[in-house]
Amino acid sequence: MLSIVVPTYNEAGAVLLAAQSIGEILQGEEIPYELIFVDDGSSDSTWEEITLAAEQDSAVRGVSFSRNFGKEAAIFAGMEAAGGDCCAVMDCDLQHPPEKLPEMYALWRQGWEVVHGVKTDRGRESRFHRFAAGGFYKIMSKATHIDMSRASDFKLMDRRVVNTLLALSEHKTFFRALAAWVGFRTTEVEFCVEERTVGNTHWSGLSLFRYAVSNIAAYSSAPMQAVTVLGVLTLLMSLILSAHTLFNWARGRAADGFTTVIILMLIIGSILMISLGIIGYYIAQIFIEVKARPRYLVARSCGWKREEKA
Repeated sequence: MLSIVVPTYNEAGAVLLAAQSIGEILQGEEIPYELIFVDDGSSDSTWEEITLAAEQDSAVRGVSFSRNFGKEAAIFAGMEAAGGDCCAVMDCDLQHPPEKLPEMYALWRQGWEVVHGVKTDRGRESRFHRFAAGGFYKIMSKATHIDMSRASDFKLMDRRVVNTLLALSEHKTFFRALAAWVGFRTTEVEFCVEERTVGNTHWSGLSLFRYAVSNIAAYSSAPMQAVTVLGVLTLLMSLILSAHTLFNWARGRAADGFTTVIILMLIIGSILMISLGIIGYYIAQIFIEVKARPRYLVARSCGWKREEKA
């Protein structure tokens, strides 16, 4: 059986359409499936639509968080609830085309354990969004040593891969990077990012920036290494300025002391504050991991029979 995990957040109007579209395609291909919607603490009628979809289709299940825990938590909650031999992850807005699911399922039947959905284009985006996303994926590609320029959360994984991901104890997760990191037999399926069927994107520039910073810190120590680089650059700059000052002093042309001191204090102080901020952010991440709180809390669920939940 194929389990499809669909994280949702304020997707009222898209849930029923997604359930219908995915169901029609998989039923047409005679692929046994279950469709798991994970409500990430939505403030609209998303959960009501999920329960309605579960009443209309016995293959639909729903999980609702007690509050908003983030998309990564929703993905892992869906994978934990999944009971299929393989598990796919896709967006509720149908920007990940469900028409690709039968192709990905066929590749899994051929022995591939991870089928990555890779983008041939990013659809309609602002120039700023495209530039920012490009910079983020360049950093993540260097951190993971895997090309993530076309990566997405649209994937299909074997049960063994799902169990491996669920066994990871870290609190801060980055699904698309971890799915590549675990390895196994992998292949790719290309897709074009479709236009949203209902509503607008919930990702603002600020939320994307926070998402990028959180994932870079969770998966890479590059910012910590940048502190060392800044220290070395400051040392080189200090040596050059010292040599220049001594040279002028020897020629009887000493530099204006007050101006020089102010400039040096501003430069060194700025670098120290940036370095302390980076170190502080990593300490905060350590604090979160040490507390070992659960990634999410489930408030309610629907669609499962009692014997299935037992």
